[in-house]
Amino acid sequence: MLPPTRLPLVALSLFPALSMLPMGCAGLKPRLVDASVQKPSNVAVYFAVDTRDGEPVPGLTAEQFRIYEDEKLVSKFESKQTILNPEVAAMHSLLLLVDMSASVTESGSAAALEDAVRRFTERVGQYQQTAIYGFDGRPEIIPIRGFMPGKAGATGLGSLKPRDPSTNLNGAVTEAIKVLEKQLDHSPVPLRFATLVVFTDGTDQAHRVSASELHAALDRTKSEVFVIGVGAEIDEKELREIGRSGATLNRDPGALGVAFDQVAERIEGYSRRFYLLSYCSPARAGLHELRIEPFTPDGKTGSLRYQFNADGFGPDCEPNRKTAFDVRHPKMSQED
Repeated sequence: MLPPTRLPLVALSLFPALSMLPMGCAGLKPRLVDASVQKPSNVAVYFAVDTRDGEPVPGLTAEQFRIYEDEKLVSKFESKQTILNPEVAAMHSLLLLVDMSASVTESGSAAALEDAVRRFTERVGQYQQTAIYGFDGRPEIIPIRGFMPGKAGATGLGSLKPRDPSTNLNGAVTEAIKVLEKQLDHSPVPLRFATLVVFTDGTDQAHRVSASELHAALDRTKSEVFVIGVGAEIDEKELREIGRSGATLNRDPGALGVAFDQVAERIEGYSRRFYLLSYCSPARAGLHELRIEPFTPDGKTGSLRYQFNADGFGPDCEPNRKTAFDVRHPKMSQED
């Protein structure tokens, strides 16, 4: 399993990180990404819910959140609280970078790889825009499918042959980060998140890009980076240093499908632990402290806080109204 060390999907640098102050509630660790406050009295918050151990908590319903203003519970009937489709405010993009060097294409595993990629995109494509790129020894990476939702379908991976049989792993990762960042720059929604998943059966052989250049690119990006390494020639230390969000490594070539499935399961869980909760505030003026408290059937709870201004608020609020997130002026949050 991948170590739950970081959020798998985080906003790029164009969306600065929010300040959060841990205060020790039991079980759950919600993290606020941003909040939207607009008249007549609409408040919407976009956040993730994990356990204190870093495991995602997907599938919560609107009824599994208690909303407090100034520590007073807001009635569900009065607030009309609901969970909106997060796609109206946030875009999650994932680039799957696939090793197509000779060691993969000539090993007889191309059909198994195409099947693993199909299952992977079918699973994560429900929650993210996914793209597939390949790489061999060339300087550039090879576009196989652009960013789109849903499964990959026929990718043609099984018939691809390398033009350069070497492995430009370092250069390919560096180029993939650039593609992801360009994709998010053109996002039509304000909240933007990125994940890079790299599959390889070996190590960098082309030496087109040095390890120091690669790590500088990894240090700069806010994209989450996972690695799937399968095969007898993998360098575990090298791949763990690239897969800063997690690495699934196995020297058995027969474990290819299982490795892809494990990473897909992980990313699916992390995608589904994001929530866009909207409600109608009963406040009509002044500053107020909002506290949202998720809870699970087994008794786990946690909370996050946010301060908002209700001046000019009034009736006729509809919680399904389009939100108004502003990436130029990100909100500040506190987490219990």
